[in-house]
Amino acid sequence: MIWLAIAAIAFVGSHFLLSHPVRQPLVRAVGDSPFRGIYALVALVTFAAMIWVYHSLGRQVPLWTPGDAVWLIASLLMWLASILFVGSFIRNPAFPGAPDPSGAPRAIFTITRHPMNWSFAIWAIVHAAVVATPKALILDGAILFLAVVGSMLQDRKKAAQMGPAWNEWTAHTAFIPFARGARYPGEIALIGGTIFFFAVTWVHPIPAGFWRWIG
Repeated sequence: MIWLAIAAIAFVGSHFLLSHPVRQPLVRAVGDSPFRGIYALVALVTFAAMIWVYHSLGRQVPLWTPGDAVWLIASLLMWLASILFVGSFIRNPAFPGAPDPSGAPRAIFTITRHPMNWSFAIWAIVHAAVVATPKALILDGAILFLAVVGSMLQDRKKAAQMGPAWNEWTAHTAFIPFARGARYPGEIALIGGTIFFFAVTWVHPIPAGFWRWIG
């Protein structure tokens, strides 16, 4: 468990270091494209280490047993997470090389300005709730912390870079999903996210999603 905690700290800490304090010095030193390669490699290695330690711990006794009500709520949340995840690939201003956001947000960004990070955060919450083992709480806690705090730091960086233009963007979108009321995610996100949700839960190692009650 100590090694899992160390791997989780390395995974989260390296993301924050490479995304913020050491990003510009490294970009100046090696260039933008090589930096992206370094970033991806470090993320992959630290994530793989965390997953390897997680699985090496073997089976653990759950701290609680989730009932059907928990599984139903978890399934609905994962459906939402899938919609956010698929929608995040459509004109996402957070992607490398994308232009800064301007004007009124559309589609998934009317729900939240951090759809991908919130999809990871929701997955972490759901996974922790239904798996409920000590090792799951560490792994999922790391992903949840990275997703939420990382989004906060993204907001701070964009505000410093864009000034009033960032305030104009954030006036029309929310940090927390649906904090500004119900919004339509768009056809691609809704349909694609639904297909993605049913496909992933179908191939899940244990019956998950609505497949738990189907067939």
